Amino acid sequence: MERFDIAIIGGGPAGFTAAVYACRAGYSAIVFEKASHGGQMGITSEIENYPGFARVDGFDLAMKMMNQAKGLGAVIKTEEVTSVDIGGREKFVTTTRNQYEAGAVIIAGGAKPRLLGVPGEEQYKGRGVSYCATCDGMFFRGKTVIVNGGGDTAFEDAVYLSNVCEKVYLVHRRNSFRASAASVKRAQAKENIEFVYSSVIEEITGDGMRVTGAKLKNVESGEITEIGCAGVFVAVGRVPDTEIYAGKLDLDGSGYIVADETCRTNIPGVFAAGDVRTKHLRQIVTACADGATAVKFAEEWLTEITE
Repeated sequence: MERFDIAIIGGGPAGFTAAVYACRAGYSAIVFEKASHGGQMGITSEIENYPGFARVDGFDLAMKMMNQAKGLGAVIKTEEVTSVDIGGREKFVTTTRNQYEAGAVIIAGGAKPRLLGVPGEEQYKGRGVSYCATCDGMFFRGKTVIVNGGGDTAFEDAVYLSNVCEKVYLVHRRNSFRASAASVKRAQAKENIEFVYSSVIEEITGDGMRVTGAKLKNVESGEITEIGCAGVFVAVGRVPDTEIYAGKLDLDGSGYIVADETCRTNIPGVFAAGDVRTKHLRQIVTACADGATAVKFAEEWLTEITE
């Protein structure tokens, strides 16, 4: 069984920053990422709020972070973590392929898309239903699509899709949006984006093979309408990737790992960094800060158990 000083679960900005800081401090580090490296950052087409970069492609930034960590000696594994044994002095991480031992664990798994939970969503997932506009938008070039949501992500998705699609409907359950004024302004400037207020998707319809439309319900009048479209992009928030820690770590009511600004969890030697922990602001820059902070306090733990 391979042993590392620090095992990092999640290859996003928090995880890669933790790997950089761990390796620079002289510790051996392994990073586990089950899907695409970079997390949500890696599938974001354009980032404008990361210091030092007026505008940068999210995938490129993710690759720079990963390569920096690898260059310093971090081991990067594309393996899904299926279980952890973290209650004792030594920690054990089991993946789909192997089991690893570590002195400390930093959990930086981020969050995954929240589902609508309506008829047709599961049936047409990957066949017109998408949770990533930058990943799948090009499949809908010249077509009509729906974006469901009212936050910044929904507006960013709508603006991105407006550049490749003929028509974009932005559907939101309220009569006002949660997105920033700047995001709203950019979307309003797009002639092919139409706003559908006070409405929810009741059902995603299709021909058995692909999405052909969606049934909408006006939450004020109860009226049901149907919009024909080739795709439905869901942008209604994210859910922390913490299922395997339930019953082992303290989680809040939304499933995020309870950890303060030191990134310490209720179990000594286990830390939570980035979007997966309780916090007020979830951004790339705050995830990076968490990664560095987690290593700082992991160092204290590693020193304690080796003295």
